[in-house]
Amino acid sequence: QVQLVESGGGLVQAGGSLRLSCEASRSIFSINAMGWYRQAPGKQRELVAVIASGGGTTNYADSVKGRFTISRDNAKNTVYLQMNSLKPADTAVYYCYAQWILQRGYWGQGTQVTVSS
Repeated sequence: QVQLVESGGGLVQAGGSLRLSCEASRSIFSINAMGWYRQAPGKQRELVAVIASGGGTTNYADSVKGRFTISRDNAKNTVYLQMNSLKPADTAVYYCYAQWILQRGYWGQGTQVTVSS
């Protein structure tokens, strides 16, 4: 069973920054895709950012482009989400997701991000 442990959430004022981390309990070298989703109260879970295997292709939700950056450190089995210029609309529970090649995907437990105006 794979575990994904998220950290780095918290309370920040609008315009501030946070960095989320997601550490996997197994190597992410052969990851198919790994990324972040978020779910605000009363809304569906949505993709925020994802990084793919190989060349590390990234994809972002339009609402976070230019403000958020996803990156990976294979040596630490960790994916990061650097969030800058945060807005109250970014308030949500952020979930890490990972899928290894030819295997099912896994979810983390979620970390709360709250942006005050």
